[in-house]
Amino acid sequence: MSPIVSTKQNFDDLLIPDDHPSRAKSDCYYINSTTLLRAHMTAHQSELLRAGLDNFLMIGDVYRRDEIDSTHFPVFHQIDAVRTQRKEQLFEQHPDLHIFEKNFEPTNPHTFKNSIADPTKQSCHTLEATKLMEVQLKNHLIGMVRHLFGEDIKYRWVEAYFPFTHPSWELEIFYENNWMEILGCGIVRNEILANAGPNNSIAYAFGLGLERLAMALYKIPDIRLMWSKDSGFLTQFQNKNVNANIVYKPVSIYPQCTNDLSFWLPSNSSIDTFTSNDFYDLVRDIGGDIIEQVKLKDKFIHPKTKKHSLCYSIVYRHLERTLTQAEVNKIHKEIEEAATKTFNVVIR
Repeated sequence: MSPIVSTKQNFDDLLIPDDHPSRAKSDCYYINSTTLLRAHMTAHQSELLRAGLDNFLMIGDVYRRDEIDSTHFPVFHQIDAVRTQRKEQLFEQHPDLHIFEKNFEPTNPHTFKNSIADPTKQSCHTLEATKLMEVQLKNHLIGMVRHLFGEDIKYRWVEAYFPFTHPSWELEIFYENNWMEILGCGIVRNEILANAGPNNSIAYAFGLGLERLAMALYKIPDIRLMWSKDSGFLTQFQNKNVNANIVYKPVSIYPQCTNDLSFWLPSNSSIDTFTSNDFYDLVRDIGGDIIEQVKLKDKFIHPKTKKHSLCYSIVYRHLERTLTQAEVNKIHKEIEEAATKTFNVVIR
């Protein structure tokens, strides 16, 4: 499946509203106004349902513009799953129960306005169908987490909102003394199923980021390592039993180099309108994988001129060798020049 998708696939087919923040240019890699690099594997959900698939996994690379730190990267891998069930499958032991409420006609679903006002279910579904699907979904996912992290792993379910499922939940595990969200899931909105073809089924879906899971499982501290070709990293995972208890051992730890970059914004821009993700992309384009972090350090408005200024702290660190300050200064200068040209800023 091509990573280049339409806005219809990535948003419209999934009932994502036009004003939803996930559509913002600051969050997605748009190719043009109607095409982008997929932001989630869920973008392929409707096309696979239309193809007649009723139970499937989708695994692939997804692309999002985000902050730069040890846990974020512009491309990562995601696994999405969908499972649909018809009445005779879901209620095999209880044929007197139904998926849909009596006033809903599965053969003509578009005449019914499905509501998500009830936090426990969609208005077209019976509570029995929703609850049984919820139990199946959560049991499968808890089983996966226990298999990966051990039977004693602490977990909790948190109610969530996604435009394409209702009800929806996030699963969190207690990892290194903090609660960490590892996946989102829910009951697929019936409108999605009806638009894609299946009109006599109920479905659940879940999605999770593979890098985040692997980093927690193997205690990998930096997401950039997931792209490393260093043999010292790769050999720790090659030819190992899939159930082996692997804990990442640092190949080497090299020092950070930190340089600040401050600039005045042009008169047609302000602290509130400047898009940091645009700046992050520029920094990564020039610095590549030696950029470990970029953080907004300070905002300033001159009391007299009212000019706006931003200061970013850029942390440089190579994964495989020590960087010299001269190397860092050269790249930092290139970033200054590119920022001046791209954003019409004045370096302070």
